[in-house]
Amino acid sequence: MSSTILITRQLPESVLERLGAACQYRIGVVSGSITREALLTGLDGVEGLICQLTDRIDEAVIEAGSKLRIIANVAVGYNNIDVEAATRRGIHVTNTPDVLTDATADLTWALILSVTRRIVEADAFLRAGRFDGWDFEMLLGSGLTGKTLGLIGYGRIGRAVARRAAGFGVNVQYCSREDVAFRDDPRYQSRAVPSSPLASPINQSAHFDGLAARHVSFYELVESADIVSLHTPLAPTTRHLIDRETFRRMKPGSYLINTARGPIVDESALVEALDAGHLAGAGLDVFEDEPRVHPGLLQRQNVVLLPHIGSATLETRTAMARLAVDNVMDWIAGRMPRNKVN
Repeated sequence: MSSTILITRQLPESVLERLGAACQYRIGVVSGSITREALLTGLDGVEGLICQLTDRIDEAVIEAGSKLRIIANVAVGYNNIDVEAATRRGIHVTNTPDVLTDATADLTWALILSVTRRIVEADAFLRAGRFDGWDFEMLLGSGLTGKTLGLIGYGRIGRAVARRAAGFGVNVQYCSREDVAFRDDPRYQSRAVPSSPLASPINQSAHFDGLAARHVSFYELVESADIVSLHTPLAPTTRHLIDRETFRRMKPGSYLINTARGPIVDESALVEALDAGHLAGAGLDVFEDEPRVHPGLLQRQNVVLLPHIGSATLETRTAMARLAVDNVMDWIAGRMPRNKVN
């Protein structure tokens, strides 16, 4: 008997044709997000679930899928899924890494350039009819050459952002997940970091993939970087990582960029730092309580706000959907899903 898969939201037709050749499937909604009630009832009798980052797959949802054997998230992150509950039930959980790396790195640089060169502000200035000719001091921004970019998280996306930095003459420094997790442990500051690309100790340079980036502690990074860019997953050790104390330590006149996960930043603390003039600006693609955005951010001209479009290219979203389907098809064929996270 053919397996049945629930897809919470419509995927590209080319991807659905591939899945349809291997199993039966049904689609929750054509656009937008599936309601919780439709999700719970839709799981009846299905063996697989292909879901989106906005779908909350908690223990109640997992329990509703009595026949569920695989959950394929169309995202690199999977904090929307109760992975522990799925593991207890023997359910595979998969994600879609790699395919959104370049799109997210490109958008990170789009935010950096937009906020430092006041692109969005300048566009609004012109459209409002305020441009009456060139002026020597009109909309002065901040140059990038010789500045320091600090990357919190140095996985695939962080390294892709670093590769792009060379063209702008920017110095790159980074800290790893371990640097973040053990940031308040003084014993950690001088030992090697096993999971870093070359197990390089703090304050040495890592050379790989043609990159040269200085490995520093978390606090050294936030205190010295002109631009702090977030590329770490959301976890207990990173929730509100960028809080009032972190903002206090950040270099006056620096910028914050977030294309990772919204709750890594305490938005109330961010608004306070901007109001105080301690930060020069921020560029955000993700928010603490999406789709809600802190009202203190909405009217600020030195903050660029995007509606979570880090992976929003046709090529990337299609590749993400294809990889999620490939994970399901691995399971249907009796193979271990290629991007299993539990």
